[in-house]
Amino acid sequence: MNQTSGKAGKPNQLRILHCPTTTGGSPQGLARAEREIGLDSRSVAFTQNYIAYRSDEVLWEEGASLWVQQWRCWLLLKRACREFDVVHYNAGSSILPWSFSSRWASRGSPKWMLYTAYANICRRVERALLRNKVIAVTFQGDDARQGDYSRQHFDISIAHETGDSYYTAASDVRTRQRIAWFDEYADLVYAVNPDLLWVLPKRARFVPYAHLDIADWLPVGKAPADTPLVIHAPSHRGAKGTAHILEAVDRLKAEGVAFEFILVEKLSNAEARKLYERADLVIDQLLAGWYGGFAVEAMALGKPVICYLRESDFGFLPEAMRSALPLINARPENICTVLREWLTERRGELSARGMACRQYVERWHDPVHIARNIRVDYERIARAKGLPVAAG
Repeated sequence: MNQTSGKAGKPNQLRILHCPTTTGGSPQGLARAEREIGLDSRSVAFTQNYIAYRSDEVLWEEGASLWVQQWRCWLLLKRACREFDVVHYNAGSSILPWSFSSRWASRGSPKWMLYTAYANICRRVERALLRNKVIAVTFQGDDARQGDYSRQHFDISIAHETGDSYYTAASDVRTRQRIAWFDEYADLVYAVNPDLLWVLPKRARFVPYAHLDIADWLPVGKAPADTPLVIHAPSHRGAKGTAHILEAVDRLKAEGVAFEFILVEKLSNAEARKLYERADLVIDQLLAGWYGGFAVEAMALGKPVICYLRESDFGFLPEAMRSALPLINARPENICTVLREWLTERRGELSARGMACRQYVERWHDPVHIARNIRVDYERIARAKGLPVAAG
C-alpha cells in the first residue's frame, strides 16, 4: 500500500475521505485542493490503473485475491466510520459491493443467490454505519449513462456507436438501481458531465473537472511548425468516436493536407503529457456531448481542442460558462471538414484559440475554487447533522 499524509486540519475541521476510485483523477485532485484550503482531506483508491493519477493511498496491488480485496474494503469502511466526517464517493462507486455483474453468475444459480445476499448485506451495513456522516457522490460518465435513454433522447451518443455490448439492458437496470440507492443515501449528488443530469436526481448539480493542478500544467510555447501536430488520446476508441477521427485523418492526408497525427493510448498521465505539450491541435471526443479530463489538460497547456458539444445539455451549465466555451465544436459527420478548416485557412488562429482555452481553464477548472464551493455544501450538511464545524 502506498500512503502519503495530508495536512492536519484545524480542531473541529471536517475530515474528508474521497474514495474508492481514481476515475478521471477527480477524487485525488479534489483532495489536494481541499488540503490547500486547510481541510483535512484524503483520497483512497482500491487500486491503480495505467493512467496513474497519484492517490494518497492505494488499498491493493493488481492481482490481489478477492478475499484480500474484500477484507481491505471492510477495513476502509471501519476507518470511514472512525476517522472521517465526510465520505465523498467517486464514479458512483461504493466501498463495499452493493451489486454484481450478471457475468459473475447466471441468474437463479446458487452462486448468484450467494452473491446477491452478500451484496444486500454490504449495502445495508455501509449505509447504516455511515448514516450520520456527510455523504457526497460524484458521477463521472458511464457510471450514470444508460444505453436505452441515450438512444431514445440523443441523435449522437456513445450508445449509438458502440453496439449492444457496451451498454446492455442488464447494465442499464443496474445503473438505474445504483443511482436510486445513492439518491436515498447521499446528501449531495454531483456530475462532471452535464448529460448525466438528465438521468440523475433533480437535486444533482454540475461541477467542473477538478483533477488538475493548473499551476503545474502551464502553457507550453512552441515555434510554428511546417507540419502541425494533431493528437487524439482515447481511453476507449468506441466511446470516444475514434473511428471517425481516423477516417478524417486518412482522408485529409490523401488530399495532401500537411500535418502529423499521433494516437496516444495506454500511457501514464505523465508520459502522455510529454506528447500533449508538442501538440498544435487536440481532438477529444465526438460522442458524449461534453469534453473530458484529457481536454482540460490540453487546454491548460494552451492547446486548442476539438470536441462534440451537445447544446441541449447546456441548460445544466452556468450561463457564464456556456458563453465562454472556447472549444471547437465538431460532430462525427463533419469532423473532416472542421479539421481541414483549422489545419488550412484557420491555422493561423490556433495559438490564439489555445490561449483562450487556457484562460477558460483558469476560470472554470481551478480545483481550489471548486473545492471552496464544495466545502460550503459539506459544511451546510454537517451543521444540519449536528457535526462540529470549524469557523473560517
